[in-house]
Amino acid sequence: MKTFRGGVIGAVAAVLGLLFVPCARAQEEPAVKPPPLPVHTIEGVGGGGITPMAYLVNPRDDEYVFGKPAASLSYVNLGHKNLDSIAVTETLFGRIELGYAANRFGLGTLPDDIRDATPYDIRRDDVWLHHFNVRALLVKENTYLGGIALPAITAGVHFKYNDGIADINRRLDNALTGIGYDRDNGEDYTLTATKTFAKGFGRPLIATAGLRLSEAANLGYLGFGDTYRASFEGNVAYLLTDRILLAYEVRQKTSPYGEIPGLIGDEDTWQALDFVLLLNKHTTLVAAWTPLGTLANTDENGGWFLQLKHEF
Repeated sequence: MKTFRGGVIGAVAAVLGLLFVPCARAQEEPAVKPPPLPVHTIEGVGGGGITPMAYLVNPRDDEYVFGKPAASLSYVNLGHKNLDSIAVTETLFGRIELGYAANRFGLGTLPDDIRDATPYDIRRDDVWLHHFNVRALLVKENTYLGGIALPAITAGVHFKYNDGIADINRRLDNALTGIGYDRDNGEDYTLTATKTFAKGFGRPLIATAGLRLSEAANLGYLGFGDTYRASFEGNVAYLLTDRILLAYEVRQKTSPYGEIPGLIGDEDTWQALDFVLLLNKHTTLVAAWTPLGTLANTDENGGWFLQLKHEF
């Protein structure tokens, strides 16, 4: 795995070296726990359902080494396909978020369509995509520079491994290689900025913009190419009441593959409309509508998303 040997290790070491701070002894728990936001993306970082925010999940003050973990279960019904995600995060020093997510991606009608259109049988109905994430808070929100209050700025490295796509490509006699598939693993690099406007329309309004460098095809569910492409991702969230948050997310897609008519189509921009209910100080419930456009052989514009997340 050529990208794994140098990219992840070097990037993680650089982030840790830049952000290491001395830690004091453990102190008493803070009297007031902040709301259990952000929620988890399906890839296992803090954000909405499909895009990150610069805020880390369940952090404690800088003098603590360990925060408390958070875990979530998500289900996405895409119409013809489906996705299950289990994710956990842990924030260190109040500045470094470690995350892991396992995604089972159900291929839906794709195996049948391949059998109908070709002499091949891929002999599987799903693939598993594993995400290993490190994010570092480079700039705290409202740090002043030249009299300007900066947003929170977070940088991330995201190693991904697809358990299944290499076997599918082999059974297709390397047909995916012919349209750009290179390997079953890759790394994404993200830079995310988030700012809360306390009096936006009378209630807190949270705006996020981010840049992603990736070689992934459909987040990695269809494998990885050999050229990095830049894409935009962002979200706007509004705290309607103390317990209800509404959000809109958008994630640009840049396909590294060519097309196989009827089987592998060009990628479309992903969107989501989120309804987040804060059940209590530790738990959130998320429901979302997720129009994702073309996903391999089908159009998935009627999907919905559910997530239950708990911060310990």
